[in-house]
Amino acid sequence: MTHDTKQVPLLPLRGLLVFPTMVLHLDVGRDKSVAALEKAMVDDQLIFLAAQKMVSIDEPKPEEIYRIGTLAKINQMLKLPNGTFRVLVEGLYRCEIIRFVEEEEEFVVEIQELEEVPGDSVEEEALKRNLLTQFEQYVKVSRKISKETLNTVLDIEESGRLADIITSHLALKIKDKQELLEIVNTQERLEHLMELISNEKKVLDLEKKIGERVKSSMEKTQKEYYLREQLKAIQKELGEKEGKSGEVLDLRTKIEKSGMPERVMEVALKELDRYEKIPQSSAESSVIRNYIEWLLALPWTEKSQDAIQIERAKEILDKEHYGLDKVKERILEYLAVQKLTKSLRGPILCLVGPPGVGKTSLAKSIAKSVNRNFVRISLGGVRDEAEIRGHRRTYIGAMPGRIIQGMKKAKTINPVFLLDEIDKMSNDFRGDPSSAMLEVLDPEQNSNFSDHFIEEAYDLSNVLFIATANYVNNIPGPLLDRMELISLSGYTELEKLHIAKEHLVPKQMKENGLKKSNLQIRDDALLRLIRVYTREAGVRTLERQIAKLCRKAAKMIVANEKKRVIVTEKSLEELLGKPIFRYGQMEIEDQIGAATGLAYTTAGGDTLSIEVTHFPGKGKLTLTGKLGEVMRESAQAAFSYIRSRAEELGIESDFHEKYDIHIHVPEGATPKDGPSAGITMATALVSALSNRAVKKEVAMTGEITLRGRVLPIGGLKEKTLSAHRAGITTIIFPEDNKKDLDDIPESVREQLTFIPVNHLDQVLKHALVEEKHESNKRGDRN
Repeated sequence: MTHDTKQVPLLPLRGLLVFPTMVLHLDVGRDKSVAALEKAMVDDQLIFLAAQKMVSIDEPKPEEIYRIGTLAKINQMLKLPNGTFRVLVEGLYRCEIIRFVEEEEEFVVEIQELEEVPGDSVEEEALKRNLLTQFEQYVKVSRKISKETLNTVLDIEESGRLADIITSHLALKIKDKQELLEIVNTQERLEHLMELISNEKKVLDLEKKIGERVKSSMEKTQKEYYLREQLKAIQKELGEKEGKSGEVLDLRTKIEKSGMPERVMEVALKELDRYEKIPQSSAESSVIRNYIEWLLALPWTEKSQDAIQIERAKEILDKEHYGLDKVKERILEYLAVQKLTKSLRGPILCLVGPPGVGKTSLAKSIAKSVNRNFVRISLGGVRDEAEIRGHRRTYIGAMPGRIIQGMKKAKTINPVFLLDEIDKMSNDFRGDPSSAMLEVLDPEQNSNFSDHFIEEAYDLSNVLFIATANYVNNIPGPLLDRMELISLSGYTELEKLHIAKEHLVPKQMKENGLKKSNLQIRDDALLRLIRVYTREAGVRTLERQIAKLCRKAAKMIVANEKKRVIVTEKSLEELLGKPIFRYGQMEIEDQIGAATGLAYTTAGGDTLSIEVTHFPGKGKLTLTGKLGEVMRESAQAAFSYIRSRAEELGIESDFHEKYDIHIHVPEGATPKDGPSAGITMATALVSALSNRAVKKEVAMTGEITLRGRVLPIGGLKEKTLSAHRAGITTIIFPEDNKKDLDDIPESVREQLTFIPVNHLDQVLKHALVEEKHESNKRGDRN
């Protein structure tokens, strides 16, 4: 049975629900809600109260409001100083929204009363008694409901009202309360409420158990602290300052103050408890002690304050390194990005270049420029994975890997970490260290670096890693993929002269106890020293020769032979002996069957002489000089091309049937490989077979195909510098390498003639002397 409908204003409630017969205060502030209140006060003071489905919505739509709520009477309305209204309402009875009449200014709804349906009287009475018992138990456990409230509830006779009043006092979700509001059958409402009270009581019991557990844990901690303090006092009275107990207390204090992550601290304290229980004579005792000391020695939170100032960094790099402009520019760009992003997530820098060009000292300068600690580990010859990841503690003499050892030396979590000679790592049956390095150098993984000795994850994400290598081809592909290469090619004569004057001479004079008043090395002497006593990409040999001059000068001064030694170009030979190298072309005159090539080695660029001779035979091709497979293939390709075009090149078409040919590359003890000697071999072959000399001032580099095409090569800058050091004046190179000319220092480019070619015909045109040498006919050679 239902009542007639009526139209009343609607007040949506947030996080609150009003039951029939309830009297409570509401604070109302929303515009629509205030308008609804005012309309209700003008009419009959009746207002419909319904809960919102979502508490977070400020202006709910009709579909976001529950359809069943409570019709209430406004008993009092008061405006507060902050503009909101405080309203005293009294719930009358359940109603259901039939439709929304008004939605714009305020909500007005048409509602219909929902009459309560009574259940079986006997069952209802039993349920009522059971419910009261459950509620009494709930009150005892929760301690949030007063005894007065309980007594009031116990006096209620009507089942439906009892259920409503109990529901209003329970800490239930709005959704659960709404379900109870919507149940009109009093018996069903009592049953559903009993289920909810039972669940709530279980939750409260669990909360109580957890509270008691926490309390006992705190009491245990306090008791342990009290007992330790007592033990400390007893030991102090007895004079036991030494001993294991004092040591354990000291270690515990250090662990707690170390700042290590919580998971690591738990492990450290657990190991310390084991250490405390194990006798000191036990072998395991020293293992655990060593492990704890390593955990304490590692930096966990210590950080050096970054001071990235581009001007200061530039000043330091310019002061400590002459030349290397592009390299320094790339480093400054890298630092600028770090300053803007405030993050080291980015490429790992890898400085690649021949020995002695300043890779390690450049990394030191970077550390100095950003105000970070510097640590270096050498990876040359490392062939055991445990060197990187550490040994497991089950092994005797186990230690952490070099990365963790380096972090211990660094003493901060954000050092500049130099991985020296990364291309010299090897592998054998003990594992592949380069694969272990993948985790170290991957910004996505190194925040949880795993060392077998430490076992717990260590964060390397704040470390600025810089690697160095001599030869990029020796670095495994996956490792190379994680690094950005910065190439250091070598120095020109002028750069070496400046480095010697500004850095090497002052350094060696200081190390050998000399002052400016004792020794002077003139510029002409330094230049000759660079030209005829050294031939290298870097400056290490140059520094050794300068050190030798300083020692000679020191001996003269101590023996009272001279008070001041002045080294000139003429006196250089007296002090250092005969020149080691000849400055100028590799050949004194144009040669038949000998061509100068340019090679790229781990020590930088180098010049390479290729010699060809032929003698009566049956077309046998002999290759000597410890050549690699690629170089042998280049010789075969050059030989085949010359056979295919013999007549056009001025060579007997049947030479391969009449002569045996021998190609030799001097310095037979040194392994040589690579395709870039292709055009050099072809030129030397054509020279020998056509009896035309090769110009002595020309050097060349380029790969050759069977059709005579010249393909691009790598390392043009390094090769050009080596040619310049050797006194070459003309360089023939592949046309596709023209873009690499910009990398060559201008002072070197001005002194050399560059001839770009794309076919062997062009090479021969520029490399060979026009006329044939009559004195060296083909059949005259042995």
